[in-house]
Amino acid sequence: MATPTTAINSRERLTVNEVCADLGVSRSTFYDWRAKGTGPRCIKLPNGEIRVRRIELERWLDSREEAA
Repeated sequence: MATPTTAINSRERLTVNEVCADLGVSRSTFYDWRAKGTGPRCIKLPNGEIRVRRIELERWLDSREEAA
C-alpha cells in the first residue's frame, strides 16, 4: 500500500501520459515540444522515464496565456 508521501509525490510529478491526457495532445506532440525546447520543464529519471512537476506544468501553461 502507498504511504502518504508516495501518494503526494505521485500527484506532484506527472508522467508523460498524464500530461498528454491533461493537455489533450499526443505523446509525439509532447516529445516534439521537448525536442524544440518549448515544452514544460521535465525531470529525466535514471531509468530514462520523464516526469513533469505539476507546478512546472502550471507555470508553463500560465506563460502561454493570452489576453482576450
